[in-house]
Amino acid sequence: MLVATLLLRPSSGTTGDGGGASPARPLPAAQPELHGDDVLLEEETLSWFHPGRWYPVRIGDVIRSRYQVLVKLGFGSVSTVWLCRDLRRHRYVSLKIYETGHRQASNETVVLHHLTSLVRDGKGSRLVRTSYGDFEIPGLVGPHVCLVYDPLCMTLEDLREYSGGKLPTYALKPLLQVVLRGLDYLHTVAHVVHTDIQANNIMLSTQEANFWDELVEEEWTSPSPRKVVGDRVIYESKDVDIPDDGMPVICDFGEAKVGDGPFIGEVMPDLYRAPEIILYIPWNEKIDIWGFGLMVWDLLEGKHLFNKRLPSRDASRGAHMARIVTLLGNPPPDFLKRSVASVEFFDEQGNPKEELRSLNTGGSLEEEEEALEGEDGELFLAFLRRTLQWRPEDRPTARELLDDPWLKSTEAEEDVRGDARQTS
Repeated sequence: MLVATLLLRPSSGTTGDGGGASPARPLPAAQPELHGDDVLLEEETLSWFHPGRWYPVRIGDVIRSRYQVLVKLGFGSVSTVWLCRDLRRHRYVSLKIYETGHRQASNETVVLHHLTSLVRDGKGSRLVRTSYGDFEIPGLVGPHVCLVYDPLCMTLEDLREYSGGKLPTYALKPLLQVVLRGLDYLHTVAHVVHTDIQANNIMLSTQEANFWDELVEEEWTSPSPRKVVGDRVIYESKDVDIPDDGMPVICDFGEAKVGDGPFIGEVMPDLYRAPEIILYIPWNEKIDIWGFGLMVWDLLEGKHLFNKRLPSRDASRGAHMARIVTLLGNPPPDFLKRSVASVEFFDEQGNPKEELRSLNTGGSLEEEEEALEGEDGELFLAFLRRTLQWRPEDRPTARELLDDPWLKSTEAEEDVRGDARQTS
């Protein structure tokens, strides 16, 4: 099944101490596949990877006399993530271990403290990842920030790849509705702007009692391939199955901002930047709506709507702005007046300058859209255009998007699928 039972169940709860600490699990007897020095694995592939700044985790380690490392779940640009057993509370947790000294570590810690301090509403709050706590462990060149979470399964990007490169609408729309509820909670209750809404930062949770047991047993019987470099081991991350009860949860707050704004400064991934980011205009939570629209496009179409990536973030500003003009038309004059940088790209009448017009940026939304046809395609493009507006105030809120005609057509699609099953 694609996503077995689509939604809606709360994320896994906290168990009590249950007596004394569990003993650490002995290391697996099975021998893993070893890669040679000519192979770059996972975090080693990052151009900025420096082994002295990344904590040398080993499967079987017990961190802080409490968290036994069992499986590598993944890695990011500045951290690795591990499935651990909390030997005191007798439960599985996820441990995110940051590179030494990275600003995202301190920022995410602040945001998570804020989210954890809020009264849990049992609805939107369960759709936003919070932590059990944080601590530091010593490293070669400085301490590493460690964040403790409930473990989560795969990302929506993983799910898209598993589904052959595109997510069908009958699976995608229910997921998006849940993400929007979590985003509404972030914006209206928590007053947090995520700034990095994309498919890699939305993960599926599970309450299946034996889900993590099975993954650990798989690691113990068939250890992950790895590479040994001196006293350091680089592991391949274990593939995690799709949970039957998977519910999307918004994660990764390393770039998030707390408050109502407006904020200033560079945020958002290069290919996801809203026009106010390119033009250095103060921004607010509506950049998350822009990012949400682009994420939906990626998941449905299996390709980026913006795909011009030049050597540097600054160098690609012109190409990115030219693509926005191609998709949305010329910006409103009152919007350009908010920016001191608009003269780089537009004349006094708000028309693109020759350099911008000369850039080849691809086709229109209608030309690029390939996944849908007929009325559903028209509704989808109308939905997308609502999220991709020049002026932030013209974009809907997350709560308003929940009533979008394209997203609300899920029930009819489910009826069609049900009829098909009965006749098959």
